[in-house]
Amino acid sequence: MFRAARDTLLTHREDLDAAHEAFRWPKFTHFNWALDWFDEIARSPATAPRPALRLVGPAGPDTDESVTYGRLAARSDQVASWLRALGVERGDAVLLALGNRAAVWETTLAAIKLGAVVIPTYTTATPAELADRMTRGKVRHVIAEAAVTGRFPATGAFTRISVGAPTAGWTDYAASHTAPEGFTPAAPTAADAPLFRYFTSGTTSAPKMVEHTHTSYPVGHLTGMYWNGVTPGDLHLNISLPGWAKHAWSSFFVPFNAEATVLALPAEDAAPQRVLDVLTSRAPTTFCAPPTVWRALVAQGLGPRPPRLREAASAGEPLEQPLIEAVRDAWGIELRDGFGQTETTAQAGTTPGQRAVAGRIGRALPGYRLVLVDPETHRPVPAGHPGELCVDLTDRPAGLMAGYTGDAERTARAFASGLYHTGDLAVGDEHGHVSYLSRADDMFKSFDHRISPLELEQVLLAQPQVADAAVVPVPDPVGLWKAKAYLVPAEGWEPDARTAALVFKAVARDLPPEKQVRVVEFTGPLPRTASGKVRRAALREREPGSEYVPGD
Repeated sequence: MFRAARDTLLTHREDLDAAHEAFRWPKFTHFNWALDWFDEIARSPATAPRPALRLVGPAGPDTDESVTYGRLAARSDQVASWLRALGVERGDAVLLALGNRAAVWETTLAAIKLGAVVIPTYTTATPAELADRMTRGKVRHVIAEAAVTGRFPATGAFTRISVGAPTAGWTDYAASHTAPEGFTPAAPTAADAPLFRYFTSGTTSAPKMVEHTHTSYPVGHLTGMYWNGVTPGDLHLNISLPGWAKHAWSSFFVPFNAEATVLALPAEDAAPQRVLDVLTSRAPTTFCAPPTVWRALVAQGLGPRPPRLREAASAGEPLEQPLIEAVRDAWGIELRDGFGQTETTAQAGTTPGQRAVAGRIGRALPGYRLVLVDPETHRPVPAGHPGELCVDLTDRPAGLMAGYTGDAERTARAFASGLYHTGDLAVGDEHGHVSYLSRADDMFKSFDHRISPLELEQVLLAQPQVADAAVVPVPDPVGLWKAKAYLVPAEGWEPDARTAALVFKAVARDLPPEKQVRVVEFTGPLPRTASGKVRRAALREREPGSEYVPGD
């Protein structure tokens, strides 16, 4: 069933209407993606010798580490048996805090085979963040980079496994290489059993704990494969850090569902020039990165088209027109936008073969039916009117979360009225194209007008004086709130009154009076999540610095 559904999408990879018509989510009572899909393709004579994983080395291609499908399947069997001997059981929560190294893929596959619940965590997490995840996630086992181990509680009854240099008090992951090979599962895996608990980025509130099942991410990410345009034998580069849902999207399930090869860069090796070098020297066929990375690449100078690159995609925040045009002009490729959440797989996107339009996410992906509703009444809004983007649950897509762990009330709100509520505002047209506005809780009212920060940011980012921008509300004695822009000046521009005046002039020209930016403050790099989203909550909590207003 899984292969048939996958092959349907590959057959109609450039015909979204046909894909919608033909695609049906496979439904399972029992399903273990690592055992039932990954190991099966790893046993195939055609796929077993194919690289599943290619880790970019410090110099040329001959320094890369390559792991075949056959080897990764066997190695994950060995790790699964070793972890079981250390006490990891079905249903146990295992926190992973690892960089882009082979152990990420080995341990994730092993945990899936065991039926453990994986809590991916980024390696920059603070001791307080780790303590929160340990407590709320009911963590019983930790597998972490040696450099991170000191941030975990010194006491507590949890298994400690370190990767890298041997660490006192922690079991060395290297010992797994001496364990017996082979793995036999204890029992069949229920398709609706928990598999992942992801902590959201918390851009506007405290992180939520999102639970996904053995169906919702492994099967649900067929939509991400379709949107990215990854096909069997491709080499897929995704710029993302382990610990964030986008890593599971495009550095795990998407390429492996397609029987492609993951190309992974270490986090410390993702400077713009290095990414451009890798696009040329390793020649991936498909590439996905957040808008922040694309902006950095364009600022660096894209240069000639990478030799084998066929698909370019971005997710995390909407793309602005200058980025799309820069990639189109330099490489002759459409930089395609997509939309999803930690709570879901890819819901909508501009799909292969379609022309990219700034601000427009695209259309619903196969298996998803999207509707726009009034946030208060939950009734559909007409085309051209803003509404909350929701997923129709009449035929529930496989890629939806089970819910928010330990928060039945929040889960009920998210699934109210026969819909999954994304909390994002958008506008749709009569053809089903969706244009993103903002998070519902990012919108604010100023002088009796509803303001979308994104709309203002798109105008600001189009100005030559601005390298990056974020808009937040600040109090106003008359208008309740007014728009303040935090701006990162572009190279060659000073953070001074002259630059601010030019920005104000451009905004006054390109936006109506009721949507004007009324305060500007220049800043260094904006606070962003690892997936590229601006942390507006952090900006709203900042003490004001040197501010400029029109007329200064």
